Amino acid sequence: MTADRKFEITDARGGSALTLRVVTQAQRTEWGGVQEDGSLKVRLVASPAGSPAANAELLAFLASSLGVSESQLEIVVGAHGREKIVSVEGLTTHELETRLNALLG
Repeated sequence: MTADRKFEITDARGGSALTLRVVTQAQRTEWGGVQEDGSLKVRLVASPAGSPAANAELLAFLASSLGVSESQLEIVVGAHGREKIVSVEGLTTHELETRLNALLG
């Protein structure tokens, strides 16, 4: 990980967790970069951020991007808002950081 990029990734039981800021009504679902606080921005087509459709879109996007199954992901904080913490079962913080660095350049 580069010195200027600090993801907010923590160890979690059986895996890791990351903080996200969800922005909705985007033209396409995509990564939006790293926020100053270390959370990752994700742009979603669905709206509002805490709706079941947006949460499903988020989990599908994360699963595809990270190369894990949706069953390995869980929104543990913020299911009804923009700020979320998502746990990723089966990936260490190092594995998750490596995959995010590859995705975000």
